[in-house]
Amino acid sequence: MPSLTIFFPCYNDVGTIGGLVVTADLVAKEYTSDYEIIVVDDGSTDGSRELLKRVQKEYPRLKSIFHERNKGYGGALLSGFANASKELVFYTDGDAQYDLLELRKLFPVMQDGIDIVNGYKIFRSDPLYRIIMGELYLAMVRLLFGFRVRDVDCAFRLIRRQALEKIDLHHTSGVICLELVKKLELAGCHFVEYPVHHYCRSSGKSQFFQLRRLVHTAIDISVLWWELIISRKTPSRRCLPLISLGARE
Repeated sequence: MPSLTIFFPCYNDVGTIGGLVVTADLVAKEYTSDYEIIVVDDGSTDGSRELLKRVQKEYPRLKSIFHERNKGYGGALLSGFANASKELVFYTDGDAQYDLLELRKLFPVMQDGIDIVNGYKIFRSDPLYRIIMGELYLAMVRLLFGFRVRDVDCAFRLIRRQALEKIDLHHTSGVICLELVKKLELAGCHFVEYPVHHYCRSSGKSQFFQLRRLVHTAIDISVLWWELIISRKTPSRRCLPLISLGARE
């Protein structure tokens, strides 16, 4: 079996990150004996760092990366990708809105010739206003960037490290998800989509829906659109067909 990195960006997720590490260790050892677990603590102030130091004593496969200041969601993902050393790299968010046990379903889908198994939410378990804004956001970025995957914003992805080595990422905001998927598409990587469940946040609160962050996100989307769609001078390699597996309960 290929070796495996599981990593989590973490920002004030003290209520969930310990359980995610325990579950990650359980799922990873079922799949392979060669695995690592990484948590990127992005300047948390709620005790997440202290908790991770305690958990690390019991789970030696855990590697904690501590940002002294908050670098943003993209900054946390950049640290995770940079420190991932195994053949397959999986990441999901530290707030536990996805069921990490569903990673078991992604492993059989990652066959030869497939570079990314990209989750998509069967149903978004958020307040109505977030569901509406989320759908509008996805429609807008699909129009701007021509995404072929249905849920570019789903933080539940299993990626070959070889595919990550084909691209350069630099955005430090949540726009990194758009950058990641579009650059992998442009690199000719082969995606398969798989349905996953999405759950209500059990602790903490989203940092996204704040006016300052929304303004910065709009600016970052505009910059990325210019970089990848308008200014790109050389044609991309031909994209391979996208496979989408049907929703399953």
